[in-house]
Amino acid sequence: MTQKRHSVTDRIYDALKQEIFDFALLPGDRFTEQEVAERMQASRTPVREALSRLQRDGFVTVLFRAGWQVKPFDFEKFDQLYELRIFLELAAVKKLCEQQESPALDSLKNFWLVPVKDRLSHGPTVREQDEAFHCQLVEACGNEEMAKVHRNITERLRIIRRIDFTQAPRIEATYKEHGKILRAIIKRRTLEAQRLLQAHILESQAEVQKITLHMLHQARQT
Repeated sequence: MTQKRHSVTDRIYDALKQEIFDFALLPGDRFTEQEVAERMQASRTPVREALSRLQRDGFVTVLFRAGWQVKPFDFEKFDQLYELRIFLELAAVKKLCEQQESPALDSLKNFWLVPVKDRLSHGPTVREQDEAFHCQLVEACGNEEMAKVHRNITERLRIIRRIDFTQAPRIEATYKEHGKILRAIIKRRTLEAQRLLQAHILESQAEVQKITLHMLHQARQT
């Protein structure tokens, strides 16, 4: 029985999270556990468990005697997270360039430094690999605590960063920019690598905010 409830909880969690990602549930939308239970054809216990997980992950918040609410987008908070992310990644790149032995970046080189004909065009896959690129750069510098903080930031930004790969030009730009960053690190050109990395993240941040606001506007018109 417990195993079955967990699977129902997982199903509801995944479904609600996808609705938030797809803007079927908009930031600020309110709903009750009973409404979700009826829509998902489930009892309220797994619904409550799924919503508690979403709350821990920062997607929803519980309202006193008023149900639940999809958390409104706080772009000021996102900006602060981006600022911290840049700080950590620039520090990681500096350490990588200063290491006596060449950093272990083979998996990144094998994915990003490939001929144009071998590049992937599937947005979700490239998004996952982009996230892995930045996480692996930080992990490669050997500071586990830094990597842990960076992973937490990455997860909190995922709700908006995921839409950065819905357009082909952004995928192409990511390949080019990641390639330049990797080559600069391999050649131990610290300042060049940091400059390229910071420009890459800031460009992505600007695109993500622009696309998010556009998608929110469209969703509210329907």
